Amino acid sequence: MREQAVVRFAGDSGDGMQITGARFAMETALAGSDLATFPDFPAEIRAPVGTTFGVSAFQIHFGSVEVATAGDDLDVLVAMNPAALITNIMDLRRSGTLIVDKGAFTERNLTKAGYATNPLEDGSLSDFIVLPLDIGRLTVAAVEGLGLTSKQTARSRNMWALGLVLWLYDRDRKTTTDWIEKKFATDPAIVAANVAVLNAGHAFGETAELPNFLRPVAIGAAPVAPGTYRTISGTEAVAWGLVAGLKAAGIERMVFAGYPITPASPVLHALVGLRAHGVVTFQAEDEIAAICAAIGASFAGSLGVTSSSGPGVALKTEALGLAIATELPLIVIDAQRAGPSTGLPTKTEQSDLFQAVLGRNGDAPMPVLAASTPSDGFEVAMEAVRLATKYMTPVFLLTDGYLINAAEPWLIPDPAGLPTFPVAFRTDPHGFQPFVRDPATLARPWARPGSPGLEHRIGGLERNADTGDISYDPDNHAQMTEARAAKVAGIAADIPEQAVNQGEDRGELAVVGWGSTFGPIHMAVRRARAEGRRVSHIHLRYIAPFPRNLGDLLKRFDNILVPEMNRGQLVTLLRAEYLLPAERFSQVNGKPFKVSTIFGAIMERTSGNGKGGAA
Repeated sequence: MREQAVVRFAGDSGDGMQITGARFAMETALAGSDLATFPDFPAEIRAPVGTTFGVSAFQIHFGSVEVATAGDDLDVLVAMNPAALITNIMDLRRSGTLIVDKGAFTERNLTKAGYATNPLEDGSLSDFIVLPLDIGRLTVAAVEGLGLTSKQTARSRNMWALGLVLWLYDRDRKTTTDWIEKKFATDPAIVAANVAVLNAGHAFGETAELPNFLRPVAIGAAPVAPGTYRTISGTEAVAWGLVAGLKAAGIERMVFAGYPITPASPVLHALVGLRAHGVVTFQAEDEIAAICAAIGASFAGSLGVTSSSGPGVALKTEALGLAIATELPLIVIDAQRAGPSTGLPTKTEQSDLFQAVLGRNGDAPMPVLAASTPSDGFEVAMEAVRLATKYMTPVFLLTDGYLINAAEPWLIPDPAGLPTFPVAFRTDPHGFQPFVRDPATLARPWARPGSPGLEHRIGGLERNADTGDISYDPDNHAQMTEARAAKVAGIAADIPEQAVNQGEDRGELAVVGWGSTFGPIHMAVRRARAEGRRVSHIHLRYIAPFPRNLGDLLKRFDNILVPEMNRGQLVTLLRAEYLLPAERFSQVNGKPFKVSTIFGAIMERTSGNGKGGAA
């Protein structure tokens, strides 16, 4: 019996590691364990086989206790070739289990991976429990007589590895078998082969005389609130949250216009399947066309949405200024990746915060929200729609490469319990001017083109505050600049006050985070509090404007530590806004923080004069 485990499947991009990991995650979810996943893709579309550039991996952390991250050190690493081994072995804990396909450790593959000698023979893996198996040969034996080609057989190796790991953690195979039968329904031979290989891997664990230390590990179900759950990825959460926001606003249509870019493209893929819910998707010829099409959709009375990553957001910047000047609702999703320029397309980072908050010409403020977990994207997307439509402004929704691809269990909400915020389109022509503002929100009216008596023109040139006509008057420009800024600043009165996610609202240290650092900060603070440290966790969803009580809250702590996957962007904003001595704690290696990294930083900065067991 164990409380939790971390498993990673790694192999060539053609070895089916994402499918293998996803199927293991599904069986684990159905067993009732809490879980978090971390798919890790190569940047190259098809790197040369056997090279380190083409390694694809899928990590899952699961347990009978709360799981908030994809895990630090691995308990089990499945490496399908030398390249997968050399790029992942550093994450396997000492005495962890290493399962390798020794048949792939040929002289050529070893050379491609950069090995001078075979690590399975030179003693370099002595710190680990190594299980070298000829998975390729065992797969061939499992499909003998089924009429598969050598290429088809080789593609089934991942199912053999999956079967063995399912056995190792006492997981069922039925859902995976059903999935195989559905996916390959038109080719019975492929169905039979994959099921046979899956069962063969499982049977090997049951029947082979493995060492005593390799026995099935029982990890029970996690205690959860009653209800219906499903596994949800960050992509799905954002897509469904946008649709829920569309329904809550009472708008007939959402127009999503995007251009392919890693890691933002999955949002477009998810929304394509939601056409029945009023979603129109448009793949534009470039980033500029995409955002301009979304702005046009909002002008026409639909909800305009676009998405990209940092390099694409840079191209959208001028049009973002247009959306701010015309004061139209628009959702801009930024799935951050490591940069600058094209950077590391498939690796995660939080380095677009300055770009979202400050990165436009002129004084052009707009609200910025950030999702903190994969499932949190649902609520954040709904909130982005609410703010955009209520205040007639574009809104940034920040996520990142980790959140977009990661997954976790999600309690499906009751649709009847979701909030509503119906939009009131202007229909009365009496006294209509396109920039006469609501006295409470400072939002201008939203009038659909073609509405009788509401004909109007808007554009990027400055407008008269009363008539909406083009104006070059300097005092009017100052008035409009201040009005747009006041509108966004006023949102602070319409969002929740900042709460402490864990711990007290005062103390020795506050660990302040935003976005996907939530999981490692949460677990590190919990662990430190259990050891008697006076530390609290504060996590920001609203970054522009900040919650109205944030400054007063932070001033109650002796020290403030801000872990970020950038060189200190949030900490710079906090220092500038509140003149606080917040400390930067940066990581820019393209990977999420480990819990142990943040825990160590907390222990170095606290005195331990609290009471133990206060988690």
